[in-house]
Amino acid sequence: MSGDYGSIGRTLVSEEELQARITEIAAEVSADYEGRELLVIGVLKGAIFFIADLVRRISVPCELDFMAVSSYGSATHSSGVVRILKDLDIPIAGRHVLLVEDVIDSGLTLSYLLKNLASRKPASLEICSLLTKPGHKRLKMPTRYIGFDLPDVFVIGYGLDHAERYRELPYIAELEL
Repeated sequence: MSGDYGSIGRTLVSEEELQARITEIAAEVSADYEGRELLVIGVLKGAIFFIADLVRRISVPCELDFMAVSSYGSATHSSGVVRILKDLDIPIAGRHVLLVEDVIDSGLTLSYLLKNLASRKPASLEICSLLTKPGHKRLKMPTRYIGFDLPDVFVIGYGLDHAERYRELPYIAELEL
């Protein structure tokens, strides 16, 4: 594919690497939440494939809810403006919450979500992100579970998109513009 949507560049994380790491993260989460019920919150749309694979491998009882936020539009850099497009259906007060993200890039969206969710008084609130980029380290985002650290490039695949394209790829690749 090419044109206005760019094209698929080099593979950064293969399908096999993704699935192996997700299995490891699920085992860590299961051990950490042993004896407790977990509310897993997925950030749509990018985290959909990750969260589906992750929760199927978590061995503790868990419920699932979603939030949809917007901070990119069709650009390849965050706009810095975060909008909640879909809020939670399940109250989180007193619950053990795991927020699942696709990628932490600038940290702006995550910072906003953490403040928003913390104000709802969960018993605990942890972050799980499939991918992180260098900006994550500058902002010192408290991410408990990380799949892969990536270079500062725009990535697509496994739920991540550019202008709603490329989500279906079973691996993570760099977008070539």
